[in-house]
This record gives sequence, C-alpha cells and structure tokens, in this order.
Amino acid sequence: MRGKTVLITGASAGVGRHLAHDLATRGAVLLLHGRDRDRLERVADEVADRAEAVRVYQADLGDLDRVRDLAAHVRQDVPALDVLVNNAAVGGGADPTVRETNAQGYELRLATNHLAPYLLVRELRGALAAAGSARVVNVASIGQLPLDLDDPMFTRGYHGVEAYCRAKLAMIMGTFDLAEELRGQGTAVNALHPAHLMDTRMVRHGGLTPATTVDAGVLPTLRLVADPALEGVTGRYFDRFDEARAHEQAYDPEVRRRLAALTGRLLDGTPAARTGEGADRATRGTL
Repeated sequence: MRGKTVLITGASAGVGRHLAHDLATRGAVLLLHGRDRDRLERVADEVADRAEAVRVYQADLGDLDRVRDLAAHVRQDVPALDVLVNNAAVGGGADPTVRETNAQGYELRLATNHLAPYLLVRELRGALAAAGSARVVNVASIGQLPLDLDDPMFTRGYHGVEAYCRAKLAMIMGTFDLAEELRGQGTAVNALHPAHLMDTRMVRHGGLTPATTVDAGVLPTLRLVADPALEGVTGRYFDRFDEARAHEQAYDPEVRRRLAALTGRLLDGTPAARTGEGADRATRGTL
C-alpha cells in the first residue's frame, strides 16, 4: 500500500479511524473524510507521522450536493485514486420511530447508506480508472431486509433499524451493479459485513450493546483493500473473511432493475415517494 491513495469516508471514528491508522503504518496516502471537523483533524494528527501524506475533507454525506462537492475536491487534489472505502453510515437512530430526511427530502438512511456511496463511485470513476487497478470497498452489514420499492422512502410504518437494514441491502445491490458497470475498467467493487455489533458510536447511539471490538471489523475490511489475492475479484459480498450470499432479494433481476432506475432518478434530482403517512414527522438529519 506504500504510496497508494486511499479515500476513507467516516474516518473520524470507528472502523474508519482504525483503518486509517493501519494504512498509515503501510505508507498510504490518506484522504480522510468526516462530518465533525475537530474529530477529523485529530485523526489526521494521529496518523500524520506515519502516512505518506494526509488530506482531510469535511462533508455531510447525507446531503447529496455535499457528496458531489467532496468528489470534486478529491478530483482536484489527486490524479488517481487507488482505493475508495465507503464506510460512513447512519444507523437506526436514538429514537427509531423518528423518520428523518436529508437535504433533498429523501429518507436519510437510504440517502446516506446507499445513494451517497453509489454517487461517490460514479463521481470518482475517472480517478479510479486512472489508478489502473483500483478497489471500491462498500462497508455494508449482515443486517439486511427486503426493499419496498412501492414505498422506497419508507413513509408507512417507519422504523429506523429496518430503514438501515433496507438501505444496506440497497448498498449491496448497488455494489453488484457498479461492479458490472465498471468491469473491464480496472476497478473492482465489493461489499462486506465487517463484524457484528462493533463497539462504535453508531451502535451505542442506537441503544445497542456492542458484541465485538472495532478491531474485529478492521481486518476483514483491510483484506478487501490490500490483499493481493483478491486482485480482480469484483461484484462479491463477504461476511467478514468469507464470500457469502446476501439477502435473496439482491439476486432478483426485477428488483435490481427497479432499484437501479430509482437510484438514477434520485441522483438526477427527481423526488420519489416523499409524502404519505408519517411524513409530517420528517426532520432533516446529518451523518
């Protein structure tokens, strides 16, 4: 990894922070993203003496306009991007009954956990291609629930944890689609479940009891980033170190087609299913 350029979203805490430390010892050029400037700067200071170079990028990835801004800054700063780790996420929330939306009016978990990483890959595909052999690692979850594409914004019977699990399945479906789209362009795209209920702010904020350490999730993620044995492997879902099968809906071609069409419309700015039962409770959220 010496000299390779790696962008890690959600690098100010949890798996992102630990991964930054590990890659710094390997001499990588680190592009660190976070929403909280102070925490992000602290991580940058922690790794600066070991990494080849460090840059920081503050952005709320719940806002798709800020995702585009982030990509534009990265394209300006580096000629090529060897690795993109889409690690930033929004969990179920402290009160999972509260439905949140982003700046564009989209359900927050779908926007942050699926649309944002998908858009970031799309916006950075040129920089990834310029690396010659790039990798995209989407940090997903074993917690996956089927999408309701008749109500993609989850306006009926909302629950934050279910919204998170739906969005993570959407992320995995997007991984498969992007892998096919970028096949032959030198960019591999894979997703993984790093570890179960790691001791992170997101888990504790959601009122859950951690079951594993953050370190337990770093090694499986690092493997997808750096293992030479995975060169050229693309379009796969891993449960920690093992290739696994995602929720069955991820292999339904009609669902995949409908999700891809919806994703395209939303990223192009066409709203979908933003009103309905419970919409009056919607509030803008942040990453």
